[in-house]
Amino acid sequence: MTEHPASLTMRPDLLSDALRAIRLTGALYYRVSTKTPWPAIRAPLGVELTPAFARRTRNVASYHVVIEGSCWAAAEECDPAQLGEGDIVAFPTGAPYFLACELPPSNPSPESGSLVDLLRGVASGAVPPSFTFGAGTEQTTLVCAFLGCDPLPFDPLFASLPPMLVAREVKGQLATLVELALAEVDGAGSMSVRERLSESMFLETLRQHLLSSATAAWTRGTDDSLAAHALALLHDDPAYPWTVAVLAAEVGASRSALAERFPKAIGQTPMQYLTRRRLELAALLLNEGATVAAVARRVGYGSEAAFSRAFKRSTGITPSGWRGEDRSP
Repeated sequence: MTEHPASLTMRPDLLSDALRAIRLTGALYYRVSTKTPWPAIRAPLGVELTPAFARRTRNVASYHVVIEGSCWAAAEECDPAQLGEGDIVAFPTGAPYFLACELPPSNPSPESGSLVDLLRGVASGAVPPSFTFGAGTEQTTLVCAFLGCDPLPFDPLFASLPPMLVAREVKGQLATLVELALAEVDGAGSMSVRERLSESMFLETLRQHLLSSATAAWTRGTDDSLAAHALALLHDDPAYPWTVAVLAAEVGASRSALAERFPKAIGQTPMQYLTRRRLELAALLLNEGATVAAVARRVGYGSEAAFSRAFKRSTGITPSGWRGEDRSP
């Protein structure tokens, strides 16, 4: 049998794998100063904003950083949260939401067309990266970022995220990214830098949330050494013809012990996790232009037909369709 280098103490970086699977297709970023009172900013479903982004954008996530002043925010079916200086609110799943200076918010329905036009203007440079609106006295300043993404349908990250995340008085790495973003509003090449900073700020916000979440065990690895060893083996060589019996022998446990402890630690059986891991890698390889036959071999399927059936069962799309299709709505 092939030797695998994973040891009992290894912890696969599941969170990096999950964040890597969020294929970002673009970022649009601007700073807006509002004079109180200002009309509520309403965002529709993220899928309605995809026309402002590149091909293969299936959803749009967003986040907002309060630089000055305060405001209210809420996603659909979430309680409103009051935000102050240094707070970040993120809407990672593309749920509809509002930002407002007071409750209840004005203009009750979102206008996707006007927001798409604004984002297209930011992308083309027709809208400056920093602008002001409103006619009052008190000022609220927000950094607003919208990110096109193509989340994988079997990626557990999106399934574990709430529609709205709030990070209070951000510090550390996230605060540093905010400072860098504020310093890059204008100047040659600044649009590209803003895009990268926007992506980094979004991923860091998700990372901090997931690391603090008590429910997403898969993002932390596991404290169960037996499950951790099995997990490391699956990550080290997902193409290997694993069975529960073979995996149990490799980690020095009985089949029944592994079958009991792995789901408790990870939330899935070893074979369910392996299937998801293989299909996740396959989707990424197909995005890069690899042939269906080559992908089937690289992720451990005995035949192209078997791989195609498994892929379509999980995504609703054949591998060749995924590879060549514009999957925007």
